[in-house]
Amino acid sequence: MSEVTAGADRGGMSQRRVVITGMGVVACNGTDVPSFWDALRQGRHGIRMITQFDASQHATRFAGEVPIDNLTLANGDRKMLRRKDRFVLLALKAAAEAMAMSGLPRTADGKVAWRDPFRVAVIVGAGIGGLATIEEEHRTMLERGPSRVSPLLVPKMIVDSLAGDISIVYGAKGPNYAIVTACATASHCIGAAFHHIRHGLCDAALCGGSEAPITHLGVAGFNAIGALSKRNDDPGAASRPFDKDRDGFVMAEGAGILVLESLEHAQARGARIIAEIVGYGCTGDAYHETAPDPSGAGGIACMRMALADAGLPPEAIGYINAHGTSTEFNDKTETAVIKQVFGPHAYKLAVSSTKSMTGHTLGAAGAVEAIATILALQHGVLPPTINLQHPDPECDLDYVPQQARPAAIEYALSNNLGFGGHNASLIFRRYRP
Repeated sequence: MSEVTAGADRGGMSQRRVVITGMGVVACNGTDVPSFWDALRQGRHGIRMITQFDASQHATRFAGEVPIDNLTLANGDRKMLRRKDRFVLLALKAAAEAMAMSGLPRTADGKVAWRDPFRVAVIVGAGIGGLATIEEEHRTMLERGPSRVSPLLVPKMIVDSLAGDISIVYGAKGPNYAIVTACATASHCIGAAFHHIRHGLCDAALCGGSEAPITHLGVAGFNAIGALSKRNDDPGAASRPFDKDRDGFVMAEGAGILVLESLEHAQARGARIIAEIVGYGCTGDAYHETAPDPSGAGGIACMRMALADAGLPPEAIGYINAHGTSTEFNDKTETAVIKQVFGPHAYKLAVSSTKSMTGHTLGAAGAVEAIATILALQHGVLPPTINLQHPDPECDLDYVPQQARPAAIEYALSNNLGFGGHNASLIFRRYRP
C-alpha cells in the first residue's frame, strides 16, 4: 500500500497512512513498555492495598498504584516536584519513553529536530486532572486561610497542563489541547491526533492520557456511586471482567503516550514502525450521566463508525481489547454490543480486558489499552482476562480467560467508554510496508 490509504477519496479528501513509532506506558503492573508487556503475557496484575494515604476508613482500601514515588518520577528535581501534580509526572515519564522509542533525531543541544514543529501536535488528556493538588490546597485554605493557597494551584490542577508541559519539553508547536471525556479521554486524544495527521494538518503527534486519582476524595467519590469493588480481602482478584462474581471496578493510576507519524514522515527518517492506526469512531449515548445505554445504540454506532473509517468489514477484526470494567452493567452491555456489530463473527473473535491486570486507569485507559492492543498485534500474543472463573451467562464470548494466547492477527479494535455516555473505538493494524 502507498502513503495514501486504500479508502483515499472518502469524503473527497486524500487520506495519508498513519503509523505508530513510539510508545510509553506507566502502569501498576509495569512501569515501561517491556515490563508492562511481560506482565500482560504472564497474566500478572499490580493491584495492592493503598499506600499513598491512610485508606483505613474507606469501603475500598486497594487500588492499582504505580510503584514509583513522586520524587523519583521528577528525577530527583524538587523544584519540578513542587510545580507538577502526579498525573503530569506520570505522563512526562511515559512521553520520555515514547520519544526515546521513536528515535526522532535530536540537535546537538538535545532538542528534537522536527522538520516543522508547527506540524507536530500534542493531544493529551485526563478524566480528572490534579485531584491530589486540589485536596492539598483546599486543606491549606481551610487550615491557614485563602492567602496561603499556592500560586501553583491552577497550573498544577488543570487537565491541559499535560499537553502544555509535553509540548514545552519537546518543542512541539502544532495543535495543542486536551480532551476530557472521562474514561474515553485517551482514546479520543489518539483518534483526534490520527485524523489530524491523516488529513494533512500535521505530520506527527504525541497523544494519549494520564491519571492519578488515588486520593481520599477520588476513592470516596467512586465508592459513593457504588462503582468500586470492595474485595479488600483479596485485591488481586477484585478486577474480574465478565465474571458473575464481579462487584465493581478497581481504580488505578497510570499514563500512556503514543508517537504517531504519517507514513511518509516516518519513512523519510528511516523510523522503525511498530504498527498502523486505521480507524476511529466516537459517539455519545445521550442516555445517562453514569450508566451505559442498555440498548447499546451508541456503542454499536461507534464500532461501526470505526470500521467504516478503516474501510473494513467486521470479519476483518481478530481481537478486541474491551472496555471490560468489571461492573455489572458495562460487561453485559459491551458483550451485547459486540454481538450486534459482529454478528456470528463475534463468537470467532478473541476479546479480553486488560483492566483485569491494570485496574481502571480512567482517563489514561484508552492509551494504556491501545498500547496493550498494539503489543498484541506486534508480538502475535493476546493478553488474557485474568480472574475470569465463573463467566456471567450473559457474557458468553471468548474472553481469553486466565492465560495469554498465541494468535497472528491483522487487525485489532480497542474500546473505551466514559461517564456521560462517551464512546470511542480505535482500530490498529499490524504494519505492512
